[in-house]
Amino acid sequence: MWQAATFDAATIDRELGWAAMIGMNAMRVYLHDLLWTADADAFLGRVRAYLDIADTHRIRTMFVLFDSCWDPEPSLGPQPPPIPGVHNSRWVQSPGWSALSDPAQTPRLRAYVEGVVGALAKDQRVLAWDVWNEPDNANMGRHVDPPGKGERVVELLPQAFSWARTAGPSQPLTCALWRGGDWSRSEELSEIQRIAVANSDVLTFHCYAGPEAFQARVAQLDVYQRPIICTEYLARGAGSTFESIVPLGRRLDVGLINWGLVAGRSQTNLPWDSWRQPYIEEPPAVWHHDVFLPDGRPYRAAEAEVIKAHALKQRTDAGDGYWLT
Repeated sequence: MWQAATFDAATIDRELGWAAMIGMNAMRVYLHDLLWTADADAFLGRVRAYLDIADTHRIRTMFVLFDSCWDPEPSLGPQPPPIPGVHNSRWVQSPGWSALSDPAQTPRLRAYVEGVVGALAKDQRVLAWDVWNEPDNANMGRHVDPPGKGERVVELLPQAFSWARTAGPSQPLTCALWRGGDWSRSEELSEIQRIAVANSDVLTFHCYAGPEAFQARVAQLDVYQRPIICTEYLARGAGSTFESIVPLGRRLDVGLINWGLVAGRSQTNLPWDSWRQPYIEEPPAVWHHDVFLPDGRPYRAAEAEVIKAHALKQRTDAGDGYWLT
């Protein structure tokens, strides 16, 4: 998305327009440290171009700085084509293992965080900074994470928060909880979760389960008395749907950012079980993530109406306030 050869402003404008049409007003978008290292000025220019486009649709953005999910050996240049029938088959980690495991590269990672956050520190089009996506994700066998990854993330996560805060952002910092037991009980939190809770201005979480589990997670986070945003949901086959979660999130005053927008190269409309058995001949009975077909039609018109109705009601109730979806 961000490289010079593949940055596609027309597609970004078109797809964000579809999102705005049904009431969405926030996006969560991933960055990558290698893009900064390759050409910081050009990279930031494209990030600002994206923000210009999003702003025309009244959409604000939560940028993700680091990510522990999927391929631990990212590289610049043309990316491999998707693996047929496999959910999100070409996602890459940031930083990759070669950088994460090499203390000599820590100054480069710090320059990336301070540089990006510092450049956009006062930009109101940026909603928040998600410092590290699922930092304790072990990737469940999809890729082989080298031994010692968890220990290095424990070392670097608080530093990453510190680097971002040193840049003086006007926007809040966060790092989502997504696994484990009762998040309200400090003794049940992992070390990474304790770092995330201690350093997050806004509490974020991921929940791909149904409404009962979602409400339980919100109740656990309520004890910390901070704003709450669910930054990943929507797994239709698991009971996480727009119809079940959007009204609940609004009632609980919890922001919502679903995973997936337009079905395409990421193939995230395919279920997670495609990692074991690719969907080569038959499509899934129900889409997993994603909202729109490639031509802009909603996958399910009723879902679009649910989002639109609640977004419209929130604007009516709160003026120019933001309720996220």
